[in-house]
Amino acid sequence: MRQILVKVLTQNSDRRPGGIDTIDPKEVAILCAKTADDKKASDILIFDVQGLTFITDFLVICSGFNKRQLQGIAKEIELKLHSYGIHWMGMEGYQEAKWILMDYGDVIVHLFDKEMRHFYDLELLWGDAQKLPWKAEG
Repeated sequence: MRQILVKVLTQNSDRRPGGIDTIDPKEVAILCAKTADDKKASDILIFDVQGLTFITDFLVICSGFNKRQLQGIAKEIELKLHSYGIHWMGMEGYQEAKWILMDYGDVIVHLFDKEMRHFYDLELLWGDAQKLPWKAEG
């Protein structure tokens, strides 16, 4: 599994500021899901697609209720990952905000409105993929 290199921006005693650390793509996917959850996204899923496609390792899929919320979720994910030194390789659909795709290489985030999520039905397309638990119960 590939690792994502990030600049460490913390002052932790076991890490030097500005040093390089690695974050597993699985952890990046979980961070994206938790960030989307913090912005009140719904129906959040993470699919582990390793071995099913060469395009990426993890897909994060979630829904928003309107354009403003979907754009807010996308911006918050971008800012959160940026704080770890992780930058997207590409983003599509931000202006229309019916389906926003954020490509982080090993992790691809799909933000849908309800209509587009139903139409494209990525859950059916990736039905053979393992769903990754990400939310702490409690």
